[in-house]
Amino acid sequence: MQRLLIIVTLCLFSPVMASAELSLPNVFSDHMVLQREQAVSIWGTATPGSRVKANFKGRQKSTDTNTAGRWHVRISTGKADGQGATLTIQSGSQTVVIEDVLVGEVWLASGQSNMVFSMNRVPSYAEIIATSAYPQIRMFNAPNVTAVEPQDNIEGKWSTCSPATVPDYSAVAFFFARKLHQELEVPIGVIKSAWGGKPVETFTSRKALQTLPGTKALVEATLRADAAYDEVTAQTAYQRRLAKWKTVASERRTQPAAERKRLPRKPATPKRPLTTEGKPGVLFNSMIHPFIGFTIRGVIWYQGEANAKPGAVPYDQTLPLMIRDWRQRWNDDFSFYFVQLANFRAPSTKPGTPDLWALLQDRMRQILQTTPKTGMAVINDVGEAKDIHPKNKKDPGERLARWALAKDYGYDIVYSGPLYRSSEVKDGAIRVTFDQCGDGLRARDGGILNRFEISGDDRVWYWADANVDGTDGVLVSSARVPQPVAVRYAWAANPQGANLVNSENLPASIFRTDNWDDVEALPIPGG
Repeated sequence: MQRLLIIVTLCLFSPVMASAELSLPNVFSDHMVLQREQAVSIWGTATPGSRVKANFKGRQKSTDTNTAGRWHVRISTGKADGQGATLTIQSGSQTVVIEDVLVGEVWLASGQSNMVFSMNRVPSYAEIIATSAYPQIRMFNAPNVTAVEPQDNIEGKWSTCSPATVPDYSAVAFFFARKLHQELEVPIGVIKSAWGGKPVETFTSRKALQTLPGTKALVEATLRADAAYDEVTAQTAYQRRLAKWKTVASERRTQPAAERKRLPRKPATPKRPLTTEGKPGVLFNSMIHPFIGFTIRGVIWYQGEANAKPGAVPYDQTLPLMIRDWRQRWNDDFSFYFVQLANFRAPSTKPGTPDLWALLQDRMRQILQTTPKTGMAVINDVGEAKDIHPKNKKDPGERLARWALAKDYGYDIVYSGPLYRSSEVKDGAIRVTFDQCGDGLRARDGGILNRFEISGDDRVWYWADANVDGTDGVLVSSARVPQPVAVRYAWAANPQGANLVNSENLPASIFRTDNWDDVEALPIPGG
């Protein structure tokens, strides 16, 4: 916690100018981690026109507050340091003391429920939790809140990684941080600000959303709904629905269990549209804006499930829009690494099955080609058919860390599963080449390669014969398609049997060589 020390001389017989309390956002608090080897931003409020001094490890910076009482300084942190230091902010007679401040690597973790998913939800992680005394790993857990306008602060505090705190940590963020800490041997700080079940548009500012036709329409619809919203009318309608629901519930309880129908969902308490958590820009205002400017190395992101739906603005437009929005506001082209959606729903058995889940996964892959300094953890080997929240969070977290180790920290490693590079039709077959092959491609189980599909101009898909061809290629063919034009791999919400991996046993991403977007209006299989 911040400690505010105030030394005041009271003049009981003469008027004095009222002073504002010296304060900083909650992200600047005990046990925090500051980004190493940078001039990090520190800011807050104090009396307008007053002098503010910051001191960290003997390094000092001073500034004056503006007419609104806001102040901002940048102070050098130096090399990584796991020994807790003190950050002191002073203005007039007031002093804020922030203790046990480490210097290392700082990342922001955001997204929806699979990023929220905590360590204590996986029974098999009990031993990991019990042995997770990592005093140099720290996490700031932001609460779920909404706001109509951009906020400058949010509740929350930093905690030190221990068996007592880890159960509530985001599992993906924990495994990401642990991997970096073990490899880099420096403190790692993670700011987790995520909310389950929410689309990418709610994490993006409405100003940015206005620049894309599809998302602009979403914003305008929300603004119209908000302008038309009347609390009294909404509450009256809610009470009417609730009374009807209670009547149905009471009647159902009197029926024999064998004859009892499923009870309808209880009506939700009405909310103003601009305070409803899934609406455009709402979570940006409340859960992202408070951290803008806090010096970070980059972002890890696990989201997309809420955007795999008919009529959604294509994800290879919306996620890059959010990335640009955040980078512009931070004034920093930081790294942005995301998790590709995992397997979900019943396995498909026929080639050429239209699938919105697969389409979104592939659009995620295409973001790597269009948006600089991005990376993607491929996890089509860890999903669960009946659970949108796969229990394996270790692989996603550590695969995100591979991207960071390679791209941000200079490690010479294979940092991804095989990624589609190009294709060429040759002698009645299509040769597909890949990046990130390591020492070569292979089938995970040592058998034949599965889940490759091939098509001619007629757009009829057939299961294909696929064989590794050289270090970085796969030759795909079918006797039923003598003149092939397109190939797809793992094209399904749950491509059971997909087994192409590299020498690090990392799975290949879904891909397609065609651009036949004929699945836009179709539901997710099993949905």
